[in-house]
Amino acid sequence: MSTEYMKNNGFYEQVEKTGVVPVVVLEKVEDAVPMASALVAGGLPAAEVTFRTAAAADCIHEMAEKCPDILVGAGTVVNLEQCKKAVDAGAKFIVSPGYDMAIIDWCLEHEINLIPGGVTPAELTTLINLGFDITKFFPANLYGGLKAIEALAAVFVGHRFMPTGGVSPDNVRDFLGSKAILAAGGTWMVKPNLFADGDFSRVEALTAEAAAAVREIRG
Repeated sequence: MSTEYMKNNGFYEQVEKTGVVPVVVLEKVEDAVPMASALVAGGLPAAEVTFRTAAAADCIHEMAEKCPDILVGAGTVVNLEQCKKAVDAGAKFIVSPGYDMAIIDWCLEHEINLIPGGVTPAELTTLINLGFDITKFFPANLYGGLKAIEALAAVFVGHRFMPTGGVSPDNVRDFLGSKAILAAGGTWMVKPNLFADGDFSRVEALTAEAAAAVREIRG
């Protein structure tokens, strides 16, 4: 089994072009399509829908079925059952806060896009030797942020990271300016209080600001 398919199918390029991947927590299925529409309209056509709620799989299904312009994936996937459920729902990629060999083996066998998590040299050594060029770095703010990532990148030459946790409008430009960063995961534009009343205009506005930051730094 190999990770070559991820290097050749355009997944990494799509994530890098997006620059900031919204990390979404949805409690209600009826919020899925409006959320996806707001993200696309704002200029970040991707969503990492986290498996922190019972509605996650159904929300992924709604987005995948009704919003063809968004790259929808599943986040906070910590076991194989969640992974299979997400893929069955239509997730185009899986993100884990850490890594689990059952998830890795299954995703590689079925050629599912996967960004596993690793923050220590030991974890990164394992994942790189399994063929992964990209890993999630979570929680970025607690594990040293950009300084830690660049120190690791100096040792693990060519490896790139997707930091999540503590990424904000105040530091996202710093992250995006680093060659070690493929993309950053962010929650500030999709926090539940922004759309609790069913109005997603604030989500779209903050998404547009984040998309502008990507264009500013990466052109």
